[in-house]
Amino acid sequence: YQHSSVAAELLVRVLRLFGAEVVPVGKSETFVPVDTEAVGAATLAKFKAWSREFKLDAIVSTDADADRPLVADEKGDLFRGDLIGLVTALFVAADTVVTPVTSNSGISDALGFEVRRTKVGSPFVIDGMEASYRGGNIVIGFEANGGVLLGSDCLLNGKTLAALPTRDSLLPILAVLGTLASTKRPLSRLRELWDLPFCASERLENFPVESSRRLMTQLANPDALQQFLAPFGTVAEIDETDGLRARMDSGEIIHLRPSGNAPELRCYSEAASYARATEIVALTLEKARAFASPGTEGI
Repeated sequence: YQHSSVAAELLVRVLRLFGAEVVPVGKSETFVPVDTEAVGAATLAKFKAWSREFKLDAIVSTDADADRPLVADEKGDLFRGDLIGLVTALFVAADTVVTPVTSNSGISDALGFEVRRTKVGSPFVIDGMEASYRGGNIVIGFEANGGVLLGSDCLLNGKTLAALPTRDSLLPILAVLGTLASTKRPLSRLRELWDLPFCASERLENFPVESSRRLMTQLANPDALQQFLAPFGTVAEIDETDGLRARMDSGEIIHLRPSGNAPELRCYSEAASYARATEIVALTLEKARAFASPGTEGI
């Protein structure tokens, strides 16, 4: 999916160089804003239509400046950014993974590498990678938006891949497609290799910064937080590393975080199914929207 990405032609050339049959679609001469963490329904509908029309194994793209990958499976369903990061970490045989608290909580030491959690943002991930590097170990960082940072050199197919500690979209795209080929699984079934909760995320755009501040201040009170999240059960655990992340007694997770660079409120969730995770995000953001409505005094 080319849209207005600066890598529109580069990605086609690279994938063909590695032997892929590439169908370029959706080229645009005008700017197309692509948020890899909040892909709109219209874009997902295009993915599904292209998948059916061209009988694709995967759809790959990037955001506008091409530092974050966007991947969908053979059905046109989104393959989330933290899963892209996980696949890339396993592809390069990472010893240490550095990723923000918003990434799937199932990405843990049990998968064969040390995991260090940070606040959201590549500067925090880079700091974590630098602190984790011990000389000789393979360190990789990634975010829930799919951006991958290679914190150390690694050996792939007998050749050295040099460290690139800045967000990159090409390595993760190649890692996902390479893993798809080596496992001989459709991309929609790749996540079955790991026992991970299902995640969803969305944002309220044009959500006043003052409303975000007021909401987060009120939710810092445990009683107010429990009242706000009562439809989802009882709050069992709270993490305030970046925003407010609540684990419910059911094991479900609701994470609210004001954007650091835009008037937006983001919500992330984890549940036993994608439908449930999506439902949690929608209900939580609706409650946040109601909180910010004129005349509303509290939770």
